[in-house]
Amino acid sequence: MSINEYFLETAALLKKCTEGDLGKHVEEAIRQIAATLKGDRCVLICGNGGSASDAMHIAGELVGRYMKERRAFKAIALSADPAVLTAIGNDYGYENVFSRQVEALAETNGIFIALSTSGNSPNVVKACATAKKLCMYTIAITGEGGGKLKDIAHILIDVPSKSTPRIQESHHCIYHYICQQVEAALEHTLAATGED
Repeated sequence: MSINEYFLETAALLKKCTEGDLGKHVEEAIRQIAATLKGDRCVLICGNGGSASDAMHIAGELVGRYMKERRAFKAIALSADPAVLTAIGNDYGYENVFSRQVEALAETNGIFIALSTSGNSPNVVKACATAKKLCMYTIAITGEGGGKLKDIAHILIDVPSKSTPRIQESHHCIYHYICQQVEAALEHTLAATGED
């Protein structure tokens, strides 16, 4: 496969994402995230492997900034602290590395974002179920069908593909758009903190 063929394959999937209800679900996720951040409540994000990096990327865009100078938003990537991950993994098993953190950090009416290309990662599924039980609004960003997360999350954003690399590329576009639109939705509250 040439680089041009690779680009065209990715572009074809992005075009496919414009069909069906994916866009409607993204817009609902934006509304929920914006309302949560406006209320100064927390967004928790988790995933494994490449999705762990995506979780940290999203948290970085929200705590830092995406495009606009503004106050910091409350967001935590549950994949970011190796001491916490290894302590929980060692003492409670890998399946609990995210759900245990959700127990500690969950805020009523906060947001939990689950990233999983299959939708079936046991630790992500358990964390999503825990977040929902603790009255967080749950958003799953997955591959086609949503796997087990489909039956747990309030919103399912499932990219219509079974190819992990193509799904992850689409996830990048989706969460960048979400960060951009959340900033736009909160523009009137985005005054950056300055120094005298």
